[in-house]
Amino acid sequence: MRFLDQFFQSLRRQILPSACIVCERFQQDSICTDCLQSLDADSLLNYECCYQCGITLNTLELAKQRCKQCSIHPPYFDVTYCLDRYEGALQHAIHQLKYQKRLAYTHGLANAWNHIFSIQLKNVQANYLLPVPLSTQKLSARGFNQSWEIARRITCNPSIQKLPWALKRHHHEFQQVGGRLAARHLAIQGVFYIDDHFIDLLGDQSIIIFDDVMTSGATLNEIARILKDNGASHVTNWVLLRTAKAPHV
Repeated sequence: MRFLDQFFQSLRRQILPSACIVCERFQQDSICTDCLQSLDADSLLNYECCYQCGITLNTLELAKQRCKQCSIHPPYFDVTYCLDRYEGALQHAIHQLKYQKRLAYTHGLANAWNHIFSIQLKNVQANYLLPVPLSTQKLSARGFNQSWEIARRITCNPSIQKLPWALKRHHHEFQQVGGRLAARHLAIQGVFYIDDHFIDLLGDQSIIIFDDVMTSGATLNEIARILKDNGASHVTNWVLLRTAKAPHV
């Protein structure tokens, strides 16, 4: 499948015009060189962020490289890598992908990730990479899981196996947009579970969870809790976009 995907991407670049997902100018690649350079210069890699949740740190938090929230209420996940701010250059592309169903935007988003994180994450050791799942109802309505469509195109250590169906999600009417932090964590409890075929496989393993957007961290924390309750040894988050501030407690 990966060979076919690469083949069709190469064919598309040769015979079809493309538009940059950021500046929208027509050119050869899904994200142009100028926008990649600008994104690279302003990505979260250039800022001091909490190693555990990826939020930018204030002056008093720099010594520990950990934010106050993670120090007081440690999450279940261990490390978080975030590409850029939610309010940054890629926000429009994420919206086009999720709400306008423009699946072609996944190529540019994955290319941005691969370009900026190619060195830092090249040697990351883990056993499996799992995308944050959608419920069956949400998947049917949207037609695809945006986290998986990006994750399947990102480059990682060949030893890391991608498992798109290991995590499952019950349908839940609660909308996480807005709301207080405590309410978001409470509402998401019990929403995720591991498919029975993968429970033994994930035990005592180091796992990466990929998500398109991280806001409060409630979703990723609940997934990490489920994984560790079932024996996972280490959980890392890979996140495309991170909101600047978490919701109030």
